[in-house]
Amino acid sequence: MSQLNSVWVFSDNPERYAELFGGAQQWGQQVYAIVQNTDQAQAVMPYGPKCLYVLAQNDALQRTENYAESIAALLKDKHPAMLLLAATKRGKALAARLSVQLNAALVNDATAVDIVDGHICAEHRMYGGLAFAQEKINRPLAIITLAPGVQEPCTSDTSHQCPTETVPYVAPRHEILCRERRAKAASSVDLSKAKRVVGVGRGLAAQDDLKMVHELAAVLNAEVGCSRPIAEGENWMERERYIGVSGVLLKSDLYLTLGISGQIQHMVGGNGAKVIVAINKDKNAPIFNYADYGLVGDIYKVVPALISQFEPLIPLSTTSPAVNAAGREHNACRMTNLMPLWSVRALLVALPHWSWHEPGWMSW
Repeated sequence: MSQLNSVWVFSDNPERYAELFGGAQQWGQQVYAIVQNTDQAQAVMPYGPKCLYVLAQNDALQRTENYAESIAALLKDKHPAMLLLAATKRGKALAARLSVQLNAALVNDATAVDIVDGHICAEHRMYGGLAFAQEKINRPLAIITLAPGVQEPCTSDTSHQCPTETVPYVAPRHEILCRERRAKAASSVDLSKAKRVVGVGRGLAAQDDLKMVHELAAVLNAEVGCSRPIAEGENWMERERYIGVSGVLLKSDLYLTLGISGQIQHMVGGNGAKVIVAINKDKNAPIFNYADYGLVGDIYKVVPALISQFEPLIPLSTTSPAVNAAGREHNACRMTNLMPLWSVRALLVALPHWSWHEPGWMSW
């Protein structure tokens, strides 16, 4: 794969810079970064940019979209081949403005980027995740918003140093300022980085039943995710745990689904897992078309049985304990030490009552 001369990155969410740099270093010979303040500049410098550009007028109440004119003025003089942004709501709004001002091609929510014979090719979802489109950019500048979980984060080098320049603020024609910000209660989980995920769907009858799901996840050293109805319909779980076309894209080693039907909008987010194990009492559920292993069974019988089978296999540790929902101590490393990459075979043979239904399938 050939490389572009220069790739620029910007994110309104500082946590996405590592991932953006992972892609930028792969696709460009030189990487430049635009940040909103000096604190971000110090945090981003270890990722290895050739130069850092700090936006002026970085008031805490400033809206990200208001920087469009400032960034456009900067890039007009630099002539980059690609600008990478995080595919957040603000990031996509900024990208749209920049696309108009710079007469650039724009691809939102890119799931893959490649450089073929000097041309930028980007893949993105369409029709609500029913299909993927591949775009070949024919403009001098491509603006791409990268979907979360697409690119591996780059490594950091704290010894790296680079020049830092200030970007003058160019006020937009119609400046909209934020008058107040209120902290949003958010989960600290980042499912796009999780190695193992247990996902739950409408097969769960009550919110209190999440207790057994969290207990199973603790035994497996996994994070808990959900389908859209659980997060946005029932409000049983945080929005950050929603897996799907407008939610998180998984890159996990394992995705264990409990009572999830497997609609395409959900599987766009879950299909990136290396191994998918589905448990659903409906043998005709679409999830079984995606699953590497499927079990036709009632999650209210299967989940407690899995917990009872796995817990005795994992000795408790007195170091760095964490208390799970059931109040028992679990060491975060014990499952990893016992079964690297989480052996699916161990899951399949854990319950003697399971029987093979078809190759790769079982029934209770």
